[in-house]
Amino acid sequence: MRLQSAIEFLATYGWAFIMLTIALTVFFTLGVFNANNYAAQQCVFTSGFSCISFFFGADGSLRVNLQQANNAPINITSFGCSRDGIVSNTIMQKPFNPPTNQVFVSEGRNYTLVVQCYTNNGLFSGNSGDIFSGFLLINYTNKFTQLPGTAFGKIAVKVSALSVTTV
Repeated sequence: MRLQSAIEFLATYGWAFIMLTIALTVFFTLGVFNANNYAAQQCVFTSGFSCISFFFGADGSLRVNLQQANNAPINITSFGCSRDGIVSNTIMQKPFNPPTNQVFVSEGRNYTLVVQCYTNNGLFSGNSGDIFSGFLLINYTNKFTQLPGTAFGKIAVKVSALSVTTV
């Protein structure tokens, strides 16, 4: 009698176990359980700047469209991106605007900057779908007072398979 009930139990619940295993395998293959699919992308700066849009390419480059909300026009003199947040590891890149090598941004206007992002091991490299979480640093000069300023930001963005230049 015990053997018969054991066989009936396996026959009844064995099919349910097989179906559950197949369903979980399909969900895992489709990426339903991948946390990167649900991670919030964000770009936040200290007062004076805000991110309108941002894109992180497969080549480790970041394109950020920044809106300037300071009380005066500014010249952006350098822009850096680092994964570990250590300022000495943030390689500051000059905006490309010859001959001054600065970018003039008037009050309330926006400007798109492109920068390479670094880790403590060098240039960032990741796979498509990975999340890059890092820190941004902007050096600028107030056009009215000629005083320098620095703005810090934090970014979390999904790495795209495309490069910044193709988008």
